[in-house]
Amino acid sequence: MARTQGSHAGITGPRVREAALRLFARHGYAAVPMRQIAAEVGVQAGALYNYTPDKQSLLFELMKEHLETLLAARRAEPVPADALAALEQFTRFHIRFHARRPDAVFVAYMELRNLEADNFAVIERLRRAYEDDLEAILDTGVQQGVFAVAEPKIAAMALIAMLTGVNTWFREGGRLSLAQVEDIYWDMVRRAVAA
Repeated sequence: MARTQGSHAGITGPRVREAALRLFARHGYAAVPMRQIAAEVGVQAGALYNYTPDKQSLLFELMKEHLETLLAARRAEPVPADALAALEQFTRFHIRFHARRPDAVFVAYMELRNLEADNFAVIERLRRAYEDDLEAILDTGVQQGVFAVAEPKIAAMALIAMLTGVNTWFREGGRLSLAQVEDIYWDMVRRAVAA
């Protein structure tokens, strides 16, 4: 099928991904047919296949892009040698990074069940790399005597789940600013691991 008049690959491709991300976050991957994505973008359904082989590939690419962007942003920040300072930096980074991307966060965490096995393995490796970063900070803190954490891997997953939860309730313009939320969460994280 032909593209809608006026559509261009360099413009339409990103619009397809943006529409899919928004629709998957709002309705869930399983409930969104390719026709709905096409309608949102303003192209015929068959034209979507110029930009993605299928809906599964679209979901996988959205999740992969989110996690690769997360890891690149995290690696760009110098990590303090002091474990307490490193944990505070991780806490604040995680909240700030995710608050700017609520749809991507929702899809990356809630749609894992819809990934095919090979795609799941890739996404799981990327998630593990991020979790390993926090686990290493916790291990260092235990060695430095500032953290009392029996199972750093489990603690890392629990802390990430708690920090990611900010996205489910925080809204700009609410009673608390994002900086205030960071302060409150940092206090909770610090107390949770303190020696």
